[in-house]
Amino acid sequence: MLFDSHAHVNFKDFDADRDAVIKRCLDENIWMINVGTDAAYSQKAVAIAHAYQEGVYAAVGVHPTDASRAGEFSIIEELAKDEKVVAIGETGLDYFRMADSEERAKEKQKELFIKHIELSYKVKKPPIIHCRDAHDDLFELLKANGYKLSAIPGVMHFFTGTKEDAKNYLDLGFYLSFSGVLTFTRDYDALVRSVPLERLLVETDAPFVAPIPHRGKRNEPSYVKYAAQRIADIKGLSREEVAKRTTQNAKKLFAV
Repeated sequence: MLFDSHAHVNFKDFDADRDAVIKRCLDENIWMINVGTDAAYSQKAVAIAHAYQEGVYAAVGVHPTDASRAGEFSIIEELAKDEKVVAIGETGLDYFRMADSEERAKEKQKELFIKHIELSYKVKKPPIIHCRDAHDDLFELLKANGYKLSAIPGVMHFFTGTKEDAKNYLDLGFYLSFSGVLTFTRDYDALVRSVPLERLLVETDAPFVAPIPHRGKRNEPSYVKYAAQRIADIKGLSREEVAKRTTQNAKKLFAV
């Protein structure tokens, strides 16, 4: 069994064959969480999850690059109560291509992120956190709001930070999730080796960043097996062991 901890089958990229994509996963014993990035995609993730008795779940949130849409957050708060919603997000900070002078835009992201953390605390569902070029600020916000984090704080999705960043998040109790990017770069091999298997998750971030051998095509949750295989290769383990442990981790974190 495998568990794709972060996918977007709720996106329009899958409108033509969504059911087939999900069925393909379930037939391979692959479970998934479809992650919202705004109110509409969060609502869609919840609706998709309810169409399946088991193996398909939802996360709801507003992506940091859409912080201007923070007015939609009341919808997210209502959706968060749904039994098929197992996480809050994706949320976080994203300073990619932002100038240092764009302080107000960064502050809006921080304010929205704190709202997600508070909601996570309220409904006792872990946050799924996105971070790009903003680890220092994100870590400070997490430390300052640590009391709002649940006993199992959450996951840093599509982790590409440094070993120091990884240690900071691990020390706070976070899981780190790795994607199929591991199949076409060796930049993160040492990092993956340093992270305990009991704190690892796997994901696709579908439809983005398809792994080898599907590079350049639409990604989908069934391809999470390639990320698991690369982690196995890097750590010198069997894919079965990586699949078993990362699935156990995901079930524990998301209480499914």
